[in-house]
Amino acid sequence: MAASGKFTVLARQLSTSSAAAQLVKPPVQVFGLEGRYACALYSAASKNKVLDVVEKDLTGLQTQMRTDPKVRELLRDPTTKRTVKASALKDVSAKIKYNAATGNLLQLLAENGRLARLDGIISAFQLIMAADRGEVVCEVTTAKPLDDGQRKQLENALKAFLKPSESIKLTAKVDSALIGGMVVSIGDKYVDMSVASKIKKYTELIALPV
Repeated sequence: MAASGKFTVLARQLSTSSAAAQLVKPPVQVFGLEGRYACALYSAASKNKVLDVVEKDLTGLQTQMRTDPKVRELLRDPTTKRTVKASALKDVSAKIKYNAATGNLLQLLAENGRLARLDGIISAFQLIMAADRGEVVCEVTTAKPLDDGQRKQLENALKAFLKPSESIKLTAKVDSALIGGMVVSIGDKYVDMSVASKIKKYTELIALPV
C-alpha cells in the first residue's frame, strides 16, 4: 500500500466520526513514522473539533511518561502482548476520560507495537498544534541556564525570522556538554553555535593528513 493510502487508513482508524474521509491537511509538515501518526491524529481530531482537548490529553500523558517510571514501563515493556496492552489502555482511557481520538491513538499504537514511539508522536502533534495557532516552535540549548534578560534578548532576535502573523514559542534546555555558546532550532532551521561543535571541527581539521 502506498504511503498516502496508509495515511488515509490511519486517519480513518483514529477518527471517531463518520464524516467524509477526506484528510485535513496539517499547517506544517512533520516527517517519519511519528509525523504520520501525528498528522493522522490532527486530521481526525480536527474533523471532530476536539484538537485542544486531544492536545491537553497528550500533554498530560507525556508529562506522566517522563516523570513516572511505572507509566513508562507499561508503555514500553516488550514482554506484554499487544492485545493485552491495547485492552489495558482502552480501560485506562475510559477511566481517565480521555477523548475518544486520544484513546483510539493509544489502542492503535498498542496493536501495531508502536507505543515506544509515543513520546515522539506527541511532540510531533504539539508541533502541528503550535503551527495551527500561528506559533513557531524554537528550541534553544545552552551550556548554562539562560537568565530572564538573556531569554528576552534571544526572543527578540529570533522574531526577525517570523512572519507578522506568527509568534514564537521558546523552549530552553541545558546541556553542559556544549561547553559554551548555543544550539538553536527554529521551525525547519538548525544552527549549531556551540563551543563543542567548534572544537570538534578544529580537531577534525588537525587530524587531516598534511
